[in-house]
Amino acid sequence: MRKREEWEKIEDEILAPYSVKSSQTLGRKYPEKEHDFRSPFQRDRDRIIHSTAFRRLEYKTQVFIYHEGDYYRNRLTHTIEVQQIARTIARILRLNEDLVEAIALAHDIGHTPFGHKGEVALNELMKDFGGFEHNRHGLRVVDWLEKRYPDFPGLNLTFEVREGIIRHKTIYDTPLEGEEFEEFKKFTSPSLETQVVNFADEIAFTSHDLDDGLKSGIISEEELHDLEIWKEVVSEIRKDLPADIRRVQAIRNLINILVLDLVRESEKNIKEKNISSIEDVRKSPPLLRYSEAIYKKHTELRKFLEEKMYSHYRVIRMAEKAYRIIRDLFFAYKKEPRQLPPHIQKNLKNEIPERVICDYIAGMTDRFALEEHRKLFDATSLV
Repeated sequence: MRKREEWEKIEDEILAPYSVKSSQTLGRKYPEKEHDFRSPFQRDRDRIIHSTAFRRLEYKTQVFIYHEGDYYRNRLTHTIEVQQIARTIARILRLNEDLVEAIALAHDIGHTPFGHKGEVALNELMKDFGGFEHNRHGLRVVDWLEKRYPDFPGLNLTFEVREGIIRHKTIYDTPLEGEEFEEFKKFTSPSLETQVVNFADEIAFTSHDLDDGLKSGIISEEELHDLEIWKEVVSEIRKDLPADIRRVQAIRNLINILVLDLVRESEKNIKEKNISSIEDVRKSPPLLRYSEAIYKKHTELRKFLEEKMYSHYRVIRMAEKAYRIIRDLFFAYKKEPRQLPPHIQKNLKNEIPERVICDYIAGMTDRFALEEHRKLFDATSLV
């Protein structure tokens, strides 16, 4: 039986010198006694998995609203795929897998129903009240909105996991602004573990949105033939295979190409910059990167998805329906806050109505938001 201290010694032996060691965590907001067997980051991972916000990811949109079909990704399946890719990268680079896993599992915990269109809607509605951004809301969820412990609000996660949530950065994320985030601005860059999750997220949503696009028929394989990365992806796949098998093999190859290029280029960059500690990581510009060739090919693929999939009329229709639903709910609750459930109304004593309503809507699943909209606007629906 290995105790926590023994695992910490193992980390010191096997992890890279620039990784975050469990024994070197910058701690929690509210001090707690350490667990006998689990590291701080393992405890964080478990707290995230058992949270209400994490469970709700199952019925939150990735691209397709949940009732469009059981095959398509939702926020939970996407999160699991990000975690799997991130752990693979972390193991190759000898980073802290427990920390990477915790950050990956929490990276979308602040997302609204109906994907990025839901976030756009809430941000517009909240423009005079502090706005809305899913990373900031994710931190609010784990710091305040989750109610699971008698001695403190939220989940009381370590600084490193909270940093991974607030400093998550992809093409959809905005710069970190606001005095309330000063504790995260003291470092030029977050940990490499955070940077790994950033790349794993983009690899996951690019490859799996492509998979869902092909499966749904929104994208055809013929349309991909001019893309350089697609040529590389399908070059060794047998042409006599059934279409479904070819598609699965292609997505598998795409992930593999992106991951291998990322770890090779990142290792090279870390070595060239003479990075030998977490302090070196934090004072350097981001260290993980693709090769120039793969970056160009990946960017071309993302542009293709933007034009052919995310702008497809079926996706736009779903997004616009979602936008209207969120606006309708927001204004209905604002006009008459007593329509909110009693446990939500209690929050009106400490927060402005707009923020309470925003928190409530952001926590909804697609399914619950659709049902709530019917209850409020369909005269024949039971309330």
